[in-house]
Amino acid sequence: MGKSKTAIENPSLIHDFKEITKMRLALSVVFSSVAGYLLGVESVDFKTLILLALGGYFMVGASNAFNQIIEKDLDALMDRTKNRPIPSGRMSVNTAFIIASVFTLAGIIILYTINKQTAMFGAISIFLYTCVYTPLKTKTPLAVFVGAIPGAIPFMLGWVAATDDFGIEPGTLFALQFFWQFPHFWAIGWFLFEDYKKGGFFMLPTGKQDRGTAVQTIMYTIWTVIVSIIPVFGFTGKLELSIVSAVLVFLLGLWMLYYAIRLFKIMTEKAAKQLMLVSVSYISLVQIVYVIDKFIR
Repeated sequence: MGKSKTAIENPSLIHDFKEITKMRLALSVVFSSVAGYLLGVESVDFKTLILLALGGYFMVGASNAFNQIIEKDLDALMDRTKNRPIPSGRMSVNTAFIIASVFTLAGIIILYTINKQTAMFGAISIFLYTCVYTPLKTKTPLAVFVGAIPGAIPFMLGWVAATDDFGIEPGTLFALQFFWQFPHFWAIGWFLFEDYKKGGFFMLPTGKQDRGTAVQTIMYTIWTVIVSIIPVFGFTGKLELSIVSAVLVFLLGLWMLYYAIRLFKIMTEKAAKQLMLVSVSYISLVQIVYVIDKFIR
């Protein structure tokens, strides 16, 4: 018991490094990028795959570190963030800035070795997340719309890394993950509403835990489901989906929609948290179905 308490009170340097770069989030982004690469590639080049994973991790890690530098004073006000490395005093702003800068340069350089377009989209992602989304979070709920753009880039980034081309296929992957961001982040904004309010963040579209927010959550979930099955109709170039896989993806969408409707009905923080957890599973499972479908079709 004593050891556990000490570990919590005195996190290791490795723990702080994971926190400043949000390792779990970064790894989920890497997963999306790898899925996009596997969908776009004709034959897997493991060197490119490793470079994409590394570059993607650096890209997200840099964005998260810059974000925590900018929001350090606000993070200190919220229960969920007050123990982060900077507001807790365990890491200086200068150290975090060095990490963010090194990660930015390393990420862009690594992605550039794959191709120029991949590096460009990586750079755009860091810029939008750090310089547009982060400052807007305390000013307008539209910040979620802006944040959904860099949040949707990783899935399409993998396709661009594989093909050095941006067309209807990566555009569709982008749209899928773009629309998914809204129910996902609004669910988080709902169950963390009081904590976000301490930091002055505007995350919900109406600014309240109300029916209007719940209705919009349902609508964007429906858009997510629609976009997810579009490849089955043959409108998306080389990005295809078999009927069986489309049915599976549709059922996964109904699963997420059920929890969005449940939030509308009971409007509780527990329902919002359930929707958030389901949304995380949904996007990963859809990406897995897409990849498996490609290789067994």
